[in-house]
Amino acid sequence: MTPSTSPALPYVDFATFLQRHFPGQKVQKITLTAGFSCPTRDGSMGKGGCTYCNNKSFSPNYATKLKSITEQIDEGIAFFRRKYPEMKYLAYFQSYTNTYGEVEDCIAKYEEALRHEDVVGLIIGTRPDCMPQPLLDYLEQLSKHTFLLVEYGVESTCDRSLERIQRGHSYQTSVETIERTHAAGILVGAHLILGLPGESREEMLQHADRLSQLPITTLKIHQLQIIRGTIMAGEYQRDPSDFHLFTEEEYIDLIVDFVRRLRPDIVLERFVSQSPPALLLAPRWGWKNHEFTAKIRKALTATPQEPRE
Repeated sequence: MTPSTSPALPYVDFATFLQRHFPGQKVQKITLTAGFSCPTRDGSMGKGGCTYCNNKSFSPNYATKLKSITEQIDEGIAFFRRKYPEMKYLAYFQSYTNTYGEVEDCIAKYEEALRHEDVVGLIIGTRPDCMPQPLLDYLEQLSKHTFLLVEYGVESTCDRSLERIQRGHSYQTSVETIERTHAAGILVGAHLILGLPGESREEMLQHADRLSQLPITTLKIHQLQIIRGTIMAGEYQRDPSDFHLFTEEEYIDLIVDFVRRLRPDIVLERFVSQSPPALLLAPRWGWKNHEFTAKIRKALTATPQEPRE
């Protein structure tokens, strides 16, 4: 199913995308921690992880390695069910690299999630250099009878940025893995960080041009955040002049230009992210995510002559 833009917006949002796959049904993601690691953490490609990453900044309390997949799903459902008793759920394997392990172990965790009566599909977050062919073959078959989205952390289309943040793979690796996954009939998502150190505004906008050439269905974008406990936090504290952290207004202007260069059928799941205040060094913006999204939508629907608030 190919999404098309809503008359009210110059892009497809994730809620609309889900409505088309699950008509008449409320569907919500439940974030899971499956206990996997990453090749840049366990020593196979390096140690310390990507320089920007502190997993505590995006993992909810109920998603913990100490609990089974089923327990995490049950706790997530309990949180939402008070308001939406008829809701169904997508099991979102988010933390770290969720295809990085023994293939049999990965499959066992996916299938445990799918055995839950309220789970109607999977979203698997991973790295483009961590998709072995046997696992992709399994996912190809799985996608024929359940909703499946594989989300790859591309982060940048500039190889020098990927090297600087210790990503451990090139952009070409992302290209090849996204194309291989799409060829298997699987929905593909990408994740991108805007504002990595050393990237110019035009280079960031070129990410939109390059990603538009790939067979991705969804895209998550967020601003660079400096998170306590990361390698990047140390770099920032030693030399903050090496980083350009956007103001709210600058970031909205960038997003507007970025979206206008992006292929219009790509589903935009998010524009910003907010880490817990206790972990966030910078930038400290005053707006909540929904307020930011509302301002971006208003800016995107304004004609070039109209001033933006």
